[in-house]
Amino acid sequence: MAKKARGSRIPAHKRPRYAHWVLRAAAYLIDVGIVGLVVFAAAELHLQLAGGIVALVLTAANRWYLSGRTGQTVGRRLLRIRLLSVDSGEPIGLWRALLRDVAHVLDTVSLLAGWFFPIWDAQRQTFADKLLGTHVTVVR
Repeated sequence: MAKKARGSRIPAHKRPRYAHWVLRAAAYLIDVGIVGLVVFAAAELHLQLAGGIVALVLTAANRWYLSGRTGQTVGRRLLRIRLLSVDSGEPIGLWRALLRDVAHVLDTVSLLAGWFFPIWDAQRQTFADKLLGTHVTVVR
């Protein structure tokens, strides 16, 4: 039988392992890099409008649809981490994933402090994660 942490009703083996900041940042850079490559390629071909539309579609599919449905973007899947609801432990859905990305404005306007908050936060959450009730965990 697994030992329970003092004051916790969840066995240690079932508690979420929060993803380290480096994994989160690397996954984000992979996701942004995919879209950036498309826009760059389109700019080289003088198709800025087409590149912008494709970039928006890729962002919507990756960051909002996939993330909302499975908890994983392409970058998160490669690095074996997931975005989940703190309350249910399930993926958060398309609209909440979109709102989370919008809420990342708070992480940025705080002189980027929100982006670095997971380094010292107990649940490794950004301001947007705290606002939307999400966390990023390691896939077991």
